[in-house]
Amino acid sequence: MTVSIPRTSGASRNRDTIFVEDARVLGVATFPGSQYILRLQAPETAARAVPGTFVHLKCDPAIPMRRPLSIMRVDAAEGWIEVLFKIVGGGLRSLGQRQPGDLVSLMGPIGNGFRPLHERPRTLLIGGGVGIPPMVFLAERLHHDAHPWQPLVLMGSEIPFPFQVSPSSIEIDWIDRAIDGAMPLLDGWHIPCRLASMAAIERTFRGYVTDLARMWLRAQNATEREQTEIFACGPTPMLEAVAALAREFSLPCQVALEEFMACAVGGCAGCTVLVATDKGPAMKRVCVDGPVFDAATVFPASPLI
Repeated sequence: MTVSIPRTSGASRNRDTIFVEDARVLGVATFPGSQYILRLQAPETAARAVPGTFVHLKCDPAIPMRRPLSIMRVDAAEGWIEVLFKIVGGGLRSLGQRQPGDLVSLMGPIGNGFRPLHERPRTLLIGGGVGIPPMVFLAERLHHDAHPWQPLVLMGSEIPFPFQVSPSSIEIDWIDRAIDGAMPLLDGWHIPCRLASMAAIERTFRGYVTDLARMWLRAQNATEREQTEIFACGPTPMLEAVAALAREFSLPCQVALEEFMACAVGGCAGCTVLVATDKGPAMKRVCVDGPVFDAATVFPASPLI
C-alpha cells in the first residue's frame, strides 16, 4: 500500500511528496555494537531518495512513535533502500528483530539532500558513527555521476565499524601506509577511504576523524583546496569540529543534522534548530528545512544570540 502525503509549507524543494509505504524486509545484517543494516523494498522512496534524505519508520505496532533513519543505499531499478541503525532503545531493538518478509510502515523520502558544487569536484565526505550512511549514499551517487568527481571518504567510530574493515587497494601518500583500513564497498567503487577511531581498531588512524581530515587538507595545495567541498554527518560535537575545520581552511561545508523527531513532516516543530539567515537568526525544522544545512549557518564562529 502506498499513500501520498502533501508537503507542508517550507518543505523540501527537491520533491513534491512524501510517501507512506508498507515496506517489505528483504534482509537484515547484524554487526558488533548492536548495529544493524536493514534492506527494505520501498519502490516509491527508492525512486525519489537523494543523498542526505531519510525515512521515518514504525518500529513496532505497539510503539506509536516512529524513528528517523538516514538512507545509506538505494537501488531505484530494483526498488530497495538500506538503512543502518544502532540499538539505543526499545523501538530500534524491535526493528532489529524484524525478519525477511515482515512489513514495516515507512514514510519517505524526507528532507533536503546534499547539493555538491560542480566547480568543487574534490569532495571530502566525513561520517561519524550512525552518520556514516549518508556519506555512503553520497559517495555512490558521485561514483555513478557523469561529472568527474574526486571523492575521499573518511569515517570515524568508537565501536566496531558496521562492516568488515579491510586493507584498501587504493594507495594514498598523505598518511602512513600502515593506516590502510577501508570499507570494502567503497574500495570496490575505487573511492579512497580511510578510517579513524580512538578504540585502537586495527588498520585505523588513532584519533578523531576530524584530525584525519585536517591531515588530508594540509597535504593539499592551494589549487586543490579551491576545488574542495566538505560534507558531513554524525554527532553534534563532530559536526561542530567539522564546521571549525571548514572555517580554518576557508571551505564550503554542508552538514546533515541528527535530531529527535515526532512527526518528521514539519507539523510539530519538535526538531527545530537555530540557524543564521539573511534576515537574522531563525528556527528551522531539521526534518523538512534540513536535514542538510550550510555548516556555517548552524555552527557559526560567533554565537547567534
